[in-house]
Amino acid sequence: MAGFEGVKWASKQMRYLLDKKEFEILDGSAKVYAVSRSIHYGQFLAFEGIRFFCRKNNKGRVEVTFLNWNDNLKRFQRGIAFNLSKKQQQFVPKTEELENIFIHHYFKQPDMKQFLEEMAEKKAQGYLRPFTVDEEQSIGVTFPGKPSIRAVTCRYDRYLGEPFSGVVVPNLVRAVGINKTGCLKLGINYLISVKAIDAARQIDPEAASALFLDDKTDEELGKRLITEWDSSCCLFALRDNTVVKIPENELILPSVTIQGIVRILKKMGVDVKEKHISYQKLVEDVQSKKIVTICSVGTAGILNRCSKLTLVDAQGKILAVHRPDQNHKLYKALGKARTHYWNIYKGEADIPKGICLNKYVL
Repeated sequence: MAGFEGVKWASKQMRYLLDKKEFEILDGSAKVYAVSRSIHYGQFLAFEGIRFFCRKNNKGRVEVTFLNWNDNLKRFQRGIAFNLSKKQQQFVPKTEELENIFIHHYFKQPDMKQFLEEMAEKKAQGYLRPFTVDEEQSIGVTFPGKPSIRAVTCRYDRYLGEPFSGVVVPNLVRAVGINKTGCLKLGINYLISVKAIDAARQIDPEAASALFLDDKTDEELGKRLITEWDSSCCLFALRDNTVVKIPENELILPSVTIQGIVRILKKMGVDVKEKHISYQKLVEDVQSKKIVTICSVGTAGILNRCSKLTLVDAQGKILAVHRPDQNHKLYKALGKARTHYWNIYKGEADIPKGICLNKYVL
């Protein structure tokens, strides 16, 4: 997907040893040992991307806000659990423990004060990136010997998400359902995402994203189901004024952002349906111009509407090309939903039922 503009990283990162429950503040440039299972084998690499906003309250103190962030913590918790053995499940932190280390230990550190105050003054977007590594110096192919959570944070001025072009990539599979990894935010999934974008650019040199089908490669191509974009979930806006969300399953990351967007759309009176879409159906709907726009929904960009989607067969031959109807009211409604979502963080919009706004005074 597209990139970021005006990124500035905090000068400090945190480390939390899961076995000893020890917290430590490190320099932002602190490295991971080169001899690590996390580096050599991609083991114990789970991560999260958590959007937040800083502002000054009426007492002049910095206030940090998140939306539905308990869902982010639960998703991170599931990723950690997947990467540990059965005997190590005792190390998996509770969500309350994660909340405590990120807010009351990391964000409340004196060394973080200036960064967060500057962010509050600029009203910039914030991004918290916790991730896991094995701190032990080992090259063995085993579970981590010294599992830890690290976290860094940054602010950015803008996410460059629109316009973007995409290509359906039938020959690559982002995750395999039987391994139950597609629904987790793991490092092992994202190499394929990057490879898929590279493959997409062989079809359309301007492609910034790839749309994946399911893992049933033995099925007839048209019967395979749409899953998600390379690093975000999918929404389809149809000309009959409905929006389709792909049901969550083992191949789809349960998006925190998409849950909020769906609730906002419903409050706006938009009919949102949850159902599977086959590739053949997508091709037919594009050819008959039944689709208003196809959206990418994720943490960084919230919601971005695809300006061009190229659909190809197994040999790379173009079957159809989708372009959005920017004059349709549903296209415009999706843009308003994105703005509404971000304005909730800033305290400038109503909070639909089902969205939880989390506030912390630092």
